[in-house]
Amino acid sequence: MASLVGKWWRYRGTRVITCPENHQPAAVRVALFSGDPRTTLKTCSRWPEKEGCDQACVAELEQSPEKCLVQAIASDWYTGKRCIYCQELIGDIVWHERPPALRAEDGSMREWKDVAPQDLPVLLATHQPVCWRCFVAESFRIQHPEWVIERPRGAEGHETLQPSAAVY
Repeated sequence: MASLVGKWWRYRGTRVITCPENHQPAAVRVALFSGDPRTTLKTCSRWPEKEGCDQACVAELEQSPEKCLVQAIASDWYTGKRCIYCQELIGDIVWHERPPALRAEDGSMREWKDVAPQDLPVLLATHQPVCWRCFVAESFRIQHPEWVIERPRGAEGHETLQPSAAVY
């Protein structure tokens, strides 16, 4: 029983590996409760076309299961990065509450729930980090431009408000 718990803890979650056949990223999940003492795959993003492969990628998983975990890859990428909008450090990520997002060159944004794990290496090379607050604000701005009032920014990036005439 202890070995099953250990295997579950070590291999839980979706992982991104490099497929030995085509040298491209693939998303895999390990068969945790298969009864087989060997580490085998439960799913792979290259299946069903390549199902029945020799699962040579398992060696990469066994060498460093933590480095292949999707959340670990993403968390490492965000470390030390600043939001493209507000310039605040992304900081510690709370994936189940306020996950950061990604911004493409064309200004479109992606939430993590919309990212296919096998696309992760390409997205991290081509997108910029967006904090949760700015993702929410910018998404609202994009979806409801008619409800957004743009105010000119001053030299320091703060809104410049014109004093209203005092009425006495």
